[in-house]
Amino acid sequence: MTETTNPTDPPKPAGAASQPTGPAGAAVPAQGGPRAAAPAPPAPPASGYGPPGLLERLGSAAFARLNRTREWHELPGPIALLNLRSLRDDLRRHNLYDTYGAGGERPRRAPAQLPPYRSYDGSGYDPYDEDMGRVGTRLDRNAPLHLVFPDSEEDLMSPSPREISRHLLARRGFVPAPTLNLLAAAWIQFENHGWANHGDNEEAEPFSVPLAEDDDWSGRCPMRINRTRPDPVAHTAPGVPPTYENTVTHWWDGSQIYGSDEERCRALRTGEHGKLTVDEAGRLPADPRPGRDCLDWTGMNSDYWAGLSLLHTLFAKEHNAICDHLRSYYPTWDDERLFHTARLVNAALMAKIHTVEWTPGILDTPVLRRAMHTNWSGVLPRWVTKRFGRIGDGEMLSGILGSPTDHHAAPFSMTEEFVSAYRLHPLIPDELIVRDHRTGGTRTTIGFDDMQGAATRRSVDEYGMSDLFFSFGTAHPGALVLHNHPDALRDLSRLTGERIDLGTVDVLRDRERGIPRYNAYRRMLRKRPVTSFEELTGGHPNDTPLLRDLYEGDLERVDTLVGNLAEPRPAGFGFSDSLFRIFIVMASRRLKSDRFFTTDYRPEIYTAEGLEWVDRNTMVSVLLRHHPELGPALDGVDNAFAPWRSL
Repeated sequence: MTETTNPTDPPKPAGAASQPTGPAGAAVPAQGGPRAAAPAPPAPPASGYGPPGLLERLGSAAFARLNRTREWHELPGPIALLNLRSLRDDLRRHNLYDTYGAGGERPRRAPAQLPPYRSYDGSGYDPYDEDMGRVGTRLDRNAPLHLVFPDSEEDLMSPSPREISRHLLARRGFVPAPTLNLLAAAWIQFENHGWANHGDNEEAEPFSVPLAEDDDWSGRCPMRINRTRPDPVAHTAPGVPPTYENTVTHWWDGSQIYGSDEERCRALRTGEHGKLTVDEAGRLPADPRPGRDCLDWTGMNSDYWAGLSLLHTLFAKEHNAICDHLRSYYPTWDDERLFHTARLVNAALMAKIHTVEWTPGILDTPVLRRAMHTNWSGVLPRWVTKRFGRIGDGEMLSGILGSPTDHHAAPFSMTEEFVSAYRLHPLIPDELIVRDHRTGGTRTTIGFDDMQGAATRRSVDEYGMSDLFFSFGTAHPGALVLHNHPDALRDLSRLTGERIDLGTVDVLRDRERGIPRYNAYRRMLRKRPVTSFEELTGGHPNDTPLLRDLYEGDLERVDTLVGNLAEPRPAGFGFSDSLFRIFIVMASRRLKSDRFFTTDYRPEIYTAEGLEWVDRNTMVSVLLRHHPELGPALDGVDNAFAPWRSL
């Protein structure tokens, strides 16, 4: 792995001090601002997740037995919550695997100091491991490493991923998700771009996907798909599964806005008062690189479209609003200190919105709403925590925020299974009705290609952010089911001029990267495998013969993507319970492993004003701060990802 240089303390402009100074240059307390960097402890604690206690073992055994006949979501609310907690503990213990163990032990080095801010490249978060979560480190696994070898070249095409796309994924007619709006679809891509990316694909020796005689793929036969870029770190042990590099930071740090290296981040900033560059019209600047001026200049703009442009711009403006708020309390702070503190607050606000708004929106059940709020702030009322502080070190009473950091069974990173879980492309519609935010009337209807790639900035300029936000807020995304993958993504034109069928790519990527097929995926997540195609297709019996024919009667060959779209799901769930199990372990882990959500989630780091900003704001308040004209549409709307008033 190529080493990158990163300062342990955020760089300062020439002549700026790292913290306030008193007489003769002596350091003085930061008066509510972030603390000075602390030296790292000399030695790491014992590695691994400790053995479960007696009560935990009994609970795990009892729920494992109960779940043979009744799933957690079929149980009464309080019992279901306990079942979820037990399942999460089991997954933390048995479904976190360090891929460096597959190819030699990863060298660890303690940082000289722990920076009091999020670093540019994700380094310096852990006191014993400078590189944990850094850009350029490997994606790890939720599946045991012996299960993640990719298929052979022959099996990669069995059954043909293109035939899966044509017959099981292709949209037959738009099936909406009626409890959500299109902003929810844009949001998950916006967040995912800050968590994981495999980088540009390898152009040498592309996959060759054979096409059926009746295939309409524009006469191009065979279809060629570039391979995932290989891990630049050579393995040191034979016979280990392939691994891949994450080209963004692993942390929940807003890197999609700020970038994953110092050079990119500084290019996005004004250099004054901690702010990001937003022009007088409230727009991000155009990407200055050749051929990319159709995109916004932001931290991450791959696979960009109008939905991402709306959110990147909104949270760049939110960052600047936080800077103004902090500056009103700390007028002597320089650009660097304002920037890094505002970034902490903005990233935490996005994490909160995702945890207690987006997730309960797509998993719309009382148990999950309670569970996600418990993850964030615990079961105790907020006034108790505000008045008395945290009650104990556990997560149940006061939530993860401010609790001790814990990586559980492996060093923190994003995982390949987590990346796979976000193949949620049916959420995207093939067209959008653009509506006037003042009257609710229809302006026009545009296709997805009219607002993505080369058309991104042009579409935002033409229709305006207010009307686009309103249009997204009143439109439904697609449901995550079979036969609902958008046509626009099954013949997608990229900036490079390449055209791809993203349905085919989705299936092939899982096979190439060793994602276990559906029944093996269920087993490794402690879920009983399906025993028939009839059980898999549940309430959609017309799909039973189709799946049986495509997979030649072999349930063990069913792709995880297909199984998760076909699987009957709990009432209120936008996706399958099998998929949800990846979220159980990874959603809380992104918080629990991050010291800026755990041990350093405190006023000495964020300021009291920063913590209050996170506590009192929601996605609705963010929208109204920067777009007050949307007030009538958001009147009475509690969750910004639910349908807005149509006026």
